[in-house]
Amino acid sequence: MRAVSIETGVTKHAEGSCLIKVGDTHVICTATIEDRVPPFIKGSGLGWVTAEYGMLPRSTTSRMRREASAGKQGGRTVEIQRLIGRSLRAGVDRVALGERQISIDCDVIQADGGTRCASITGGWVALRLAVNKLMKAGDVVTDPLVDPVAAVSCGIYAGQPVLDLDYPEDSEAGVDGNFVMTGSGRLIEVQMSAEGATYSRDQMNQLVDLAEKGVSELAEKQKAACA
Repeated sequence: MRAVSIETGVTKHAEGSCLIKVGDTHVICTATIEDRVPPFIKGSGLGWVTAEYGMLPRSTTSRMRREASAGKQGGRTVEIQRLIGRSLRAGVDRVALGERQISIDCDVIQADGGTRCASITGGWVALRLAVNKLMKAGDVVTDPLVDPVAAVSCGIYAGQPVLDLDYPEDSEAGVDGNFVMTGSGRLIEVQMSAEGATYSRDQMNQLVDLAEKGVSELAEKQKAACA
C-alpha cells in the first residue's frame, strides 16, 4: 500500500467530512443528511445512500475542462459515482437508517491513480461521521452501518502482482482491477480487465488475496480516523 492518511472534519458545514490521501491521490469526501428519499422508495421506511464524484480541473497533469461547463457529466464520472453509491449501500442497514438520504460527495483535488477506490474508502468515513451525529441526536437508535466498506486497486505490472497501483503502474499494467470489500473481507464488487495481456485463475486469486490485505489495512485506518 502507498502511504494512507485520513483527516476528518475538514469542512465546516457537512455532517461528515474527510480528506483522504492515498499516496499522491487526494480526495475530499463530504456527507449530507437529508430528510427525504428518492420517489421510488418513498413510504417504504428504507433509507438511501447516494454519491456524486468529480475531478477538479488541475487534479491532473494538464487542466481538464469542468464538466459543468460542458453541460453534462462524462460516462466515466457517471460510472464511478454509481459505483461509489452502490458500494456504500452494501454496508448499510437501510431499515435502521430510516427514511432519509445521505449524499456522499467525492471531489478529487489531486489524482495519481485509484481515485474511485480512495473515494469509496473516504466516502465511508464521511458516512460514518454523519451517522454518528444521527445516533448522538437520537434520530437513529440502531447503528445502520453493518461493516466498513473500502476499496483498493490491484494489478499485474511488469509480470508481478502489485497492490494499490499509482498512475504510472496503472497506465502500463497488463491486468488491473478494483476491489470493493467490507472490513470483514466480504466482496461487494470486482472490476477486472486485461489490457494487452490475459490472466490466469491463479493470478486472479493472487490479486484477490492482495486486495484482502489492502482492504484490511484500510479498514483499520478508517476505524482509527472515526474513533
